[in-house]
Amino acid sequence: MFSLKILITEDDTVSALLLKKALEKNHHQIIGMADSGEIALEILEKNHADIVMMDINLSGKLDGIKTTEIINEKYNIPVVYLTASSDSETLQKVAVTNPSAYVIKPFNIRELNMVIELAIFKDKKEKELQSLNNELEEKVKKRTADLNEANKELQKALEKERELSELKSRIVQNVSHGFKTPLTSILSSAQLLKLYAEKDHPFKAKLVKHANKIENSVRNLNSLLTSVLFFGKADADKMNYKPVRIYTSAFLNEVVDMVKAGIDNNVKINLDFDKLPKMITSDMDLLYQILENLLSNAVKYSKDGGNVYFKVRHENDTLFLQIKDEGIGINEAEQSQLFDRFFRAKNVGLREGSGLGLSIVKKCIEVIGGKIDFKSKVNKGTEFFLEIPAKK
Repeated sequence: MFSLKILITEDDTVSALLLKKALEKNHHQIIGMADSGEIALEILEKNHADIVMMDINLSGKLDGIKTTEIINEKYNIPVVYLTASSDSETLQKVAVTNPSAYVIKPFNIRELNMVIELAIFKDKKEKELQSLNNELEEKVKKRTADLNEANKELQKALEKERELSELKSRIVQNVSHGFKTPLTSILSSAQLLKLYAEKDHPFKAKLVKHANKIENSVRNLNSLLTSVLFFGKADADKMNYKPVRIYTSAFLNEVVDMVKAGIDNNVKINLDFDKLPKMITSDMDLLYQILENLLSNAVKYSKDGGNVYFKVRHENDTLFLQIKDEGIGINEAEQSQLFDRFFRAKNVGLREGSGLGLSIVKKCIEVIGGKIDFKSKVNKGTEFFLEIPAKK
């Protein structure tokens, strides 16, 4: 067994000497012997001890328990109690001070050595555990501080992103609105050119041809600006569901008529409206965006003289819609990108478009609380299936 520096605190001189002799026989160094708590504390003030042997009953004002409390607080040295009593009341008082061990008098050398070894081992492990706890607490404090700092930086970044998003939305809206006024003037001028060309004029055919080009280009650009404005609102979280009462058949026919007005490839739109209620409740603007974009795409990507089928039925406060074409279809490898902004399939050829229409449809469906699905095959066409909440 390794040598220890030991302080003996025992008010019975005979017991103290016997204990000293037993400890020295095991090569321990006795740094002092005290018969009171006060003397024990004076010795510890001047000398280092590895362990204190402490009698519970001492001659001074401080008993062994109170003296141990002071040693624990001030020196953090393991204490082994020496007691002639093993009653529960005494053991309860002893336990409060968290002793390293205790020895019942009279003791034998073997028992004493074992208790001292256990006390030193227990103290060592407790100090290692405390050290680990302290280290862990420091790491937690540091990580917490780092996390708080990271949160501050994240908040700054989010605030900056919000400001940039608002700025982008304002720029998009201002620029788009700025374009719409001159575009309206250009469109009016093109329509006037067509009107003048109806009279006998040597360049009548050319005037009509170029007026149509101007008119189509303006409509396409106006559609693009409308789409950009739409996503400006969407990105700024300014899109809300605003339900109103809608005359069902009149609204659906109005959308179809608007799409028909732009047809230039002789595509026929076939309608199948099954037992629709006179009125429904939904967001008219969002519903218009959904149907106009899907029908326009169906017409645009159909073959000349082809057919588009538009079927609508109402059941359980829900509109079930199908829009089917027999056009170019979508390659299976690209179908996962269909609703992405600015996505255009590789097979669209020279057909004009921004790639925003279906992403607008998807966003409107989300806001309106509906569902959308589709199936498509190259050169066979595409069919969209929609479910839109619409109470009578």
